[in-house]
Amino acid sequence: MIKNISNLGDAALYCDFGKEVNKDTNTKVIRYFKSIQKKNIKGVNNLTPSYNKLIVSFDLKITSFKELKKEIENLDVINNETITNKKIEIPVCCHEDFSLDIKRLEEKLKINREKIYENFFDKEFFCYMTGFIAGMPFLGDIDKNFRAKRLETPRVKVPKGSVGLTEQFANIYTFESPGGWNIIGNTPIDIFDSSKETNPNLINPGDLIIFKEINKDQFLNHNE
Repeated sequence: MIKNISNLGDAALYCDFGKEVNKDTNTKVIRYFKSIQKKNIKGVNNLTPSYNKLIVSFDLKITSFKELKKEIENLDVINNETITNKKIEIPVCCHEDFSLDIKRLEEKLKINREKIYENFFDKEFFCYMTGFIAGMPFLGDIDKNFRAKRLETPRVKVPKGSVGLTEQFANIYTFESPGGWNIIGNTPIDIFDSSKETNPNLINPGDLIIFKEINKDQFLNHNE
């Protein structure tokens, strides 16, 4: 299933699953990611899955590229049936205070906001990866008719909790950050909790996400 395993610097290897960005390819990445986690391979100190790649970082004092490559090639990979996908509901408020780019999307897509939101809230999203900023989930797939490009000029500050759309993906800003995604709402819950030493991410690769619309009062009173 891995097309190629190669060096990535002195202390990491790069597992290439191909060029396609889709759920089937990403599921293969996640199967290897979880299999390596489960086996607790000697010397591995970090795993970074993406859409169609997996980076495995290791301690040169404990193992080597050659040894680790052989171990991964001979790995007993878990099958799809044994992967447990969490289903998580995320509340989102789309009040005008939070939906910074809904007008832009209406103009670019030539679809009214009611249809944009209806499509968004009716969909079950799949988490391909987390990254860019800590715990930020990349969630797919947005229907082709509802896909829009990034902002021409990214914002210097995107508020924490902002829910954005770009191309086939939705994401959630886990911290205030620069960014160029089309912002359609905001969630009051923490997607990343830095106080947790283990499992600080609420959403992880392979999880299934449903967004639930809430009003502004519910947003403001959510944590009370």
